[in-house]
Amino acid sequence: MERAEKLEKIEEAIEQLRPFLHSDGGDMEFVELTDDDTVKVRFVGSCSECSMSSMTLKAGLVDVLKAAIPELKGVQTV
Repeated sequence: MERAEKLEKIEEAIEQLRPFLHSDGGDMEFVELTDDDTVKVRFVGSCSECSMSSMTLKAGLVDVLKAAIPELKGVQTV
């Protein structure tokens, strides 16, 4: 899969989660897709301090991204 297609799929996955994040006063920003296919994101607003943000990451973004980009190595928060 080409890098541009991966970036598009990452943005689509984040957009799917945004309504849930916004309803709690937070958001998520895409930071980087590394050369080894690791996605870096940043939680902002109330999500940056929420104890459930790791579950949001795992149950939401990671699962959606791994389905869309099988070669993805992982997702990290920064």
